[in-house]
Amino acid sequence: MTAADPQPPTRTLDAVVVGSGHNGLVAACYLARAGLAVEVLERDEVLGGAVSTVERWPGVRVDRGSSAHVIVRHSGIVEELDLAAHGLRYLDCDPWGFAPAPVPGDPGPDGRPLVLSVDLDATCASIEAACGAADADAYRRFVAEWAPRSRAVVASFAGPPTPGRLVRAFWPLGAPRDGRPRTPGGDLAVDFLGSGDALLDRWFTSERLKAALAWFGAQSGPPMSEPGTAAMVGWVALLHDVPPGHPVGGSGGLTAALRRRLEADGGRVALGDAAQRLLVEDGRVAGVRTTSGRELRAPVVVSAAHVLATRDLAGDDAPPALAAAAPPLGNGFGLVLRALTDAPPSYPGVPAELALGGLQLLCTDRATLAAAHGDFAAGRLPREPVPLAMCFSATDETLAPPGQHVVTVWGQWYPYELASGADWETLAAPAARELLAAVDRYAPGFADSVRELYVQTPVALERELSLLRGNVMHVEMGLASMFSLRPTPALAGQRVPGLPGLYLAGASTHPGGGVSGNSGRTAARLVLADRGRYARGRRVLAGLAGRLRR
Repeated sequence: MTAADPQPPTRTLDAVVVGSGHNGLVAACYLARAGLAVEVLERDEVLGGAVSTVERWPGVRVDRGSSAHVIVRHSGIVEELDLAAHGLRYLDCDPWGFAPAPVPGDPGPDGRPLVLSVDLDATCASIEAACGAADADAYRRFVAEWAPRSRAVVASFAGPPTPGRLVRAFWPLGAPRDGRPRTPGGDLAVDFLGSGDALLDRWFTSERLKAALAWFGAQSGPPMSEPGTAAMVGWVALLHDVPPGHPVGGSGGLTAALRRRLEADGGRVALGDAAQRLLVEDGRVAGVRTTSGRELRAPVVVSAAHVLATRDLAGDDAPPALAAAAPPLGNGFGLVLRALTDAPPSYPGVPAELALGGLQLLCTDRATLAAAHGDFAAGRLPREPVPLAMCFSATDETLAPPGQHVVTVWGQWYPYELASGADWETLAAPAARELLAAVDRYAPGFADSVRELYVQTPVALERELSLLRGNVMHVEMGLASMFSLRPTPALAGQRVPGLPGLYLAGASTHPGGGVSGNSGRTAARLVLADRGRYARGRRVLAGLAGRLRR
């Protein structure tokens, strides 16, 4: 359904969901499956928010936001909602990671590339060939140590970040191991609260291996030198169970399947009709007024929009916890290049099937990462950009015509506002050329293969996808804004205190950004739990009234 379709000016529902990003659609699906009448409002004409795919050039399908899906594949949501029956098919990224050998002339020895596969034995063989037997053995032990820890992180993501839930998720890790008593308050806490860099330095000797794993971990945003980033590195242990995946037809395949699931259960999606104003009566939510003038009457609104957009939606009715919300938004996040090419990146001496399956982690030294983040912190463009490349058209022929490829190049730590006051309209083209050149250093000839280029600067990301200040995670992913601190301590429970009926979902809330779906599922569960308590309370009151009448 689009805004142009005839629609009644007023509609009565059980719940309205604001935003058709994947978390909003996940919440709507769980509510509709429970029998609630649900409508999803989306300001854009494109479904899916940052999990969407469009025909950017004739016959060429290009993702607008995410491309590789990691966390959602470990959440159980795809299976619980039976999304495969609604058209979702993932192509496994296997190998899921590729890190090239240093280019000739760079410091450090030349050598073989690192190829990180689902198969742990194959991964360790690649590490041994590129970095030595000691690091291969250490990596095997690292995976054994961090797999249960990362599974505990997965469990902690599956509901509100309450102390009880966190203890239940992590306490089993304190059981004795190898004859040594271990407690979540001991060395486990040191590891989780420590930096990714410190963790890597304890385990490995090869800077090449450390750089590849650090660049993977840094995709959440903070540099691996920050406290609390160790778990972002430790997540690689789970990729030997289930790797990242790319939906056939593009990232939007996930949100398209969610929509089909929702509509099969009687829910609706309205594209091009944004939520304009929250309706509040007698101190609680009563629905939403849309930009087309419709009124959707409902006792529940789940906002999967940015927390500050939700604050604006509530207007003068925002209670103190929401009105005063000021989570750290940061100064941008990254620069994205969407390229139509004659050929995928080609790494000298490396078969395409080893390099193009997943994330091409084009970094061989953590000093490059540190320098790029230092420039970002100073409000400058990186003097040496660090790219991550993906080319899913190498395995998915639905994305581009024969002989053409879609390559996404992600450059992290590009500021939204520059200290010099420079304008992104002016900087976009030269910054894109420098990022392409950074790929070319490892895959010579790649820049010459580019036929069309779509550049998403931090300002463009804000404009196109409503990502405030270009932050794809909504709110910074540092230790001070995670778990029960996200987006603020007062709003971490996803219920908005002081305004019954309003719930939060999306990347602003726990567990944060990335393609997860967890916050949408948690919001739906809270709504259903509250409805159950309300219904039980009404039955109790009715029973008391009946006895009084007798």
